[in-house]
Amino acid sequence: MEFPPLATSFTVSLPAWIRDELANVPDVIPELDDRMALVNRLADRNWREGNGGPFAALIAEAETGRIVSVGVNVVLASNISLGHAEVTAIGMAQARLGAWDLGGTRADGSPQPAHELLVNWRPCVQCYGAAMWSGIRTLVIAGSGPECEELTTFDEGPMIDDWAEAFEARGIRVVQGLRREEAVDVFRAYRDAVDSDAVTVYNARSGG
Repeated sequence: MEFPPLATSFTVSLPAWIRDELANVPDVIPELDDRMALVNRLADRNWREGNGGPFAALIAEAETGRIVSVGVNVVLASNISLGHAEVTAIGMAQARLGAWDLGGTRADGSPQPAHELLVNWRPCVQCYGAAMWSGIRTLVIAGSGPECEELTTFDEGPMIDDWAEAFEARGIRVVQGLRREEAVDVFRAYRDAVDSDAVTVYNARSGG
């Protein structure tokens, strides 16, 4: 019996509307607060466009604020559960820079600046590992706590209590609480859509 054909690659792509959303965004956003405002804006539009959950991420040069990549949750658009915002932002940055280590040298041996990852909430268990091994030197989040799971109904997984300390122990600085209420407002708007059955919450087993 012939062995069934196997997939030999998969693609995670950003939605077309990203180009329009970034059309007037400068290459360099000097203020960290302004970079997080962009992340929250992308997160809010993402779920409204039907790509996935209300999550977005951004990779920037930590010192200059030069934007290297953005990512949004594309699980529904791609049918790939790995397509979380952090994973897409990290992958796009590594592809652009030709480097699997966003904190070290490029594949050709040339130096590169330290990079930061901005996310509109604490990473889930999948993205926790992805962020830790990406080489970023700083993780910036709008917030952490129960609001994400309570409002969005997503299962973020069994995160360890000392998750931030584990980053710090590996030389990754953690900055929390940037535009937190703005991020929660995005979740509240999403929850209204959940309650009206206007969106799909892709929780798989949900711990059950």
